[in-house]
Amino acid sequence: MNAPRDLDHVRATEYGYLDRNGHVYLDYTGAGLPSRSQLRAHHDRLTSDLFGNPHSENPPSKASTQLLERTRLAVLSYLHASPEEYAVVFTPNATGACRLVGEAYPFDPAAELILTSDNHNSVNGLREFARARQSRITQIPVQATDLRIDEAALVDALKAGRDRSSGLLAYPAQSNFSGVQHPLHWVELAHEYGFDVLLDAAAYLPTNPLRLDEVTPDFVAISWYKVFGYPTGVGTLVARRSALARLRRPWFSGGTIVAVSVQADWHWMTDDESAFEDGTVNFLSIPDVQVGLAWTESIGMASIQRRVRWLTGELLDRLGRLRHTNGQAMVQIYGPRDTDRRGGTIALNLLDPTGILVDERRVAIESAAAGISLRTGCFCNPGAGEGAFVRAEQMRGSAGWGARTVDEYLELIGLPIGGAVRISLGIASNLADVEAFLDWVERTYRDRPRSTDPLAPRLRC
Repeated sequence: MNAPRDLDHVRATEYGYLDRNGHVYLDYTGAGLPSRSQLRAHHDRLTSDLFGNPHSENPPSKASTQLLERTRLAVLSYLHASPEEYAVVFTPNATGACRLVGEAYPFDPAAELILTSDNHNSVNGLREFARARQSRITQIPVQATDLRIDEAALVDALKAGRDRSSGLLAYPAQSNFSGVQHPLHWVELAHEYGFDVLLDAAAYLPTNPLRLDEVTPDFVAISWYKVFGYPTGVGTLVARRSALARLRRPWFSGGTIVAVSVQADWHWMTDDESAFEDGTVNFLSIPDVQVGLAWTESIGMASIQRRVRWLTGELLDRLGRLRHTNGQAMVQIYGPRDTDRRGGTIALNLLDPTGILVDERRVAIESAAAGISLRTGCFCNPGAGEGAFVRAEQMRGSAGWGARTVDEYLELIGLPIGGAVRISLGIASNLADVEAFLDWVERTYRDRPRSTDPLAPRLRC
């Protein structure tokens, strides 16, 4: 397969700061990168007009309100979602979107929360809302072979919960750990059994289209900086209006109510998406989402998807062929080894000539010194990490062992490593980035014995 070349000019003109400053950026699942055009648009907008707090009728306030409403419509258009069916709630990030659902969902002793073990911690945290209201919680494990979820186990869980008063299935369209893409048809499958669906699209949307006129989750969590780099601090909960109406927020704040009385101890929430937007939204940055969406559409998601898939295939193939002089593989890949039903995120560990894993903390230090941006750890996705590294019997009873640090916990369960190395590709990635990483791995680790020099403790999962 020939390399797609339609993004080469974009890389040179809009992301030229990468090559000018010698960056090899391989952390797109951590954060996307902004184009020069996006940053210019932000500057031009803020220097050409006056914008104020949207909760007013004065001219700067109305100017902000108009841009916010245009951005809501732009988000819905980008996702092919009808404004009559879906609402856009602005949040700080995908985590904020998940929290809004968790705190307001009608969990009770007759309800159930189903989670896939492959979930970001922002989704894992929903279990605390469910547990506090005595709802049943079911975890669907990942398969160690390819880190996919067993669909038969998911169906069994949905069948078992179909007679409950309410139920919520929460899962990622794409794993932020392994790049596995979990089936979107699970949304309608869950609906058949009476479950609502929260779809975490944070890792999926940067390189894949999502059409809400074809797939109809009740809630979609998005971080826009993952998609196009700028603005940070702006996410979205895209929710079906019928599902949003079933949520009951546990508090109110400025911007979320029509009326409130202190003496009468009474309040009335707004009847639209603003009931979920606490205080003043980020009105100077939210309009940049519309700019980012237009920028992405001008390139074409098909081009981005095609380029990332090709680069991912090249990287997987060449990583699999790396060998020490004695024939020992240099890399252990977690998850799918090809581009079938996976995105441009690859989790791996390096191996020394005897097959022992190289501490990922050392890789983090040495890659940073070489000007290579990657990520190490478990990437806030402990379930996928446990599926890759740990046998179920190792985990049994571990919650009661009293570990107080990550390293202490790893020692208790007999695990020699605390995570993996994650390489992720995106809109500005090119073959030179892939080759620079591969060359660095070979130069740095081929035939090199594993170092036993102490490293700083791991601070978090």
